[in-house]
Amino acid sequence: MTSASAAPANPRSRVITASLVGTTIEFYDFYVYATAAVLVFPVLFFPTGNDTTSLLLSFSVFGAAMVARPLGAVVFGHFGDRFGRKITLVWSLLTMGVATILIGCLPTFQDIGAAAALLLLILRLAQGFALGGEWSGAALVATENAPQGRRAWYGTFPQLGAPLGFIIANTVFLAISWALPHPDGPAQQSEAFLAWGWRVPFLFSAVMVVIGLWVRLRLVESETFVKAAAHGALRKFPLVTVIKRNGRQIVLGTFIMLATYVLFYLMTNFTLSYGTKAADLDTATEAARTAAAASGQSFDAAAFADQFYPGLGFGYTDFVLMQIIGVVFFGIFTLLAGPVADTIGRRRLLLWVTGAIIVFGLTFNVFLLPQVDPKFTGAMVQAFLVFGFMLMGATFGPMGAVLPELFPTNVRYSGSAIAYNLSSILGAALAPIVAVALWAATGGSPWLVGLYLSAMAGLTFVALILAPETKDMDYDDNIGVAASGSL
Repeated sequence: MTSASAAPANPRSRVITASLVGTTIEFYDFYVYATAAVLVFPVLFFPTGNDTTSLLLSFSVFGAAMVARPLGAVVFGHFGDRFGRKITLVWSLLTMGVATILIGCLPTFQDIGAAAALLLLILRLAQGFALGGEWSGAALVATENAPQGRRAWYGTFPQLGAPLGFIIANTVFLAISWALPHPDGPAQQSEAFLAWGWRVPFLFSAVMVVIGLWVRLRLVESETFVKAAAHGALRKFPLVTVIKRNGRQIVLGTFIMLATYVLFYLMTNFTLSYGTKAADLDTATEAARTAAAASGQSFDAAAFADQFYPGLGFGYTDFVLMQIIGVVFFGIFTLLAGPVADTIGRRRLLLWVTGAIIVFGLTFNVFLLPQVDPKFTGAMVQAFLVFGFMLMGATFGPMGAVLPELFPTNVRYSGSAIAYNLSSILGAALAPIVAVALWAATGGSPWLVGLYLSAMAGLTFVALILAPETKDMDYDDNIGVAASGSL
């Protein structure tokens, strides 16, 4: 067995690049689907004739991937803790990339009926399975190779993949929208876009996967993992070990991550739906009629009017540009959060940020209700997006260090991945569905959606109070149960 002192070290640039590039590609793939789940899939895969039902079905398939993520966490966590981080990250990237490319090749409901939705669900589950193993491995590559006292700073680089992936994915969608003809006006759902344009962002993933594989194949294992192997601490069944010895940490990690997930999916999926939905019935009816014609379905104007509830009426391009401006602040505050967490501690920083998220959830009606002056409405919504994404960066940035630090080296991949992805079920899988249901229940008002965010952030606040501060935890002294242990 190679000793820790003889293990080859990864240069800082390689660590940062590998953790950043990989998660950027993975999140790009995920966001491409998230955007299509709002704009395309309700029309092409779930044409029920009811606007709300089609959107909820699309979001349900989107959320189904979150259910697959814990399974991915278990499988990839097992191999990551048994055989190393590098090869596990390569396979997670390949799985995600292949699933995304195949989505871009799928026939639609008009081609093969309900089987199209089933195939979409299967590939969406594959995406979730892959992402279940991706984040934790990337966070470990960053933090296990970090210098003393800079673990949270290094841990922000895989986190930065989230805003970068969002910006790239939506920029690709915008570029396609601008390039295609819009005979009925500059709406995203043009005939050309619905016919083939939506496939391009999924197929473009192939180029990004090749780049990501090249970067990750150049990695070597971290000295921390090699040391655990040299001391006989690697377990045959890491899942059994982590559940038996670190069950409390899994529960705490799950709820520590909850507010982050709910906030993010409200700021992306829900706001895109709410912001771009027509503000008046006539405009909404015409858009629904066009979508029904494109999918070959009949349209009942009276039934549509009965289930209509308003949004803000922004154009797709305008609103996504507003989101991208907000996501720039997401990236900035993600990077800023790392040094702050290294200085004052992860727990103290997150308690303050989570308290701010609770307050932010109570302001939805202040920022998101239509104003008399449309320009003032735009300014308020932009401010909402900037504030929300600033909080998102401040809470998401430290997570690359917080969750891995809850676990010893020999089960760190499994433990952090399971906590991160169990939280995805409670947060990300449910958030878009619950938000749409609450939005419809109030007849178009977002106040209950904000209250939902505040309640989830309250659970995170409690978990943080119960959690230890891990800033000074030494990875070298926390490699886990030795070979003589019971597991």
